[in-house]
This record gives sequence, structure tokens and C-alpha cells, in this order.
Amino acid sequence: MRNRIRRVVTRTGDRGETSLAGPERLPKHHPRLELIGALDEANSFIGLLAARISEHHRPALTQIQSRLFDVGGAVAIGGTAVDWQPLVAQIEAETKELNKALPPLKEFVLPGGDETVARAHVARSAMRRAERAFWADAENLADLVEAGVGAYLNRLSDYMFVLARTAAREDGVAEIVWEPLDRG
Repeated sequence: MRNRIRRVVTRTGDRGETSLAGPERLPKHHPRLELIGALDEANSFIGLLAARISEHHRPALTQIQSRLFDVGGAVAIGGTAVDWQPLVAQIEAETKELNKALPPLKEFVLPGGDETVARAHVARSAMRRAERAFWADAENLADLVEAGVGAYLNRLSDYMFVLARTAAREDGVAEIVWEPLDRG
């Protein structure tokens, strides 16, 4: 395998611009870079969750992290040859499988309960941010929209929500339920 990174400090971004997969320079506040940053942030939070969650969930999280790198690469080059629909179906099936063991939701669940559950909720909310950033630039990412990348990001946040509930159950922690203001 060839070396992908020759140097870490390049100084090429010192004036507020950067490049992705080609020679074009973009301002660091460009929507495409916001998306790549949101994907990176979500990936980092998933890594933080993986460091804490029970070991049998870690392979799935590592696979998700790799797929988020794939999304970032597709965003950087502006296209993909991958059909993401099978990945959408896979993560949806995994979410349904986890959800089978959980009691039905009777009320909204607040983030928290214990550290693992809270980390899963942070990963979920970071995935939602990445999904919003994707759709904010979707008109420039038509190939990725068509391939199902947006749907995949949406399913990942659903997965993280169900994983948070699963972690609460596995850790023996009660879920924190929303108490609406109008309930006397």
C-alpha cells in the first residue's frame, strides 16, 4: 500500500483556503468543507462511543467509520461509483434487529443515562449534523444523492438512536424520558 499522507503540516491552508481531491482551492467555509468537517466530527464521536460501548458493537461501529471515510472521499471528488442502497438496507436491517429487543417508545427519550448512552446520543446528533450538511450541498452532489448517500446518513442517525437505547438496556440504565412543560 502506498503512503497516502506524506506530510501533515503543509501550510497551504494558512490563508483560509484548502483543496480536496484536485487542484481547485476552496474557502474553508465552503459547504463542501462544512460537510467533510461534519462527517469527520461524526466519525470522531463514533470512535469515542466505540471506546466505551460493549465490545460486540465495536465491529459495526468500525465498519460505519470506514463508510464515513468513503462518503468523505466521494464528497471530495464529487461523485461515486458505489451503489449505497445495499448499505442503506444493511444499516436499516441492523437497526431493526437491535430495536426488536427494546420496549416500544411511549415518550421521547432524552440524551443521557450513563456515559455510554450519552456518547451514543452525541454520535447520533453529530450524524444528524452531517446529514444536514449533506443536504445543504445536495444540488452539487447529485451523483451522491442518486447513489443513496443521503439515505445512508439518515439511517446512521437512526442506528445511533437505537444503539443508545440498546446500550441503556445492556448497561441496566433507565432511559431518561422527556417531561413536557404542560404536564402539571
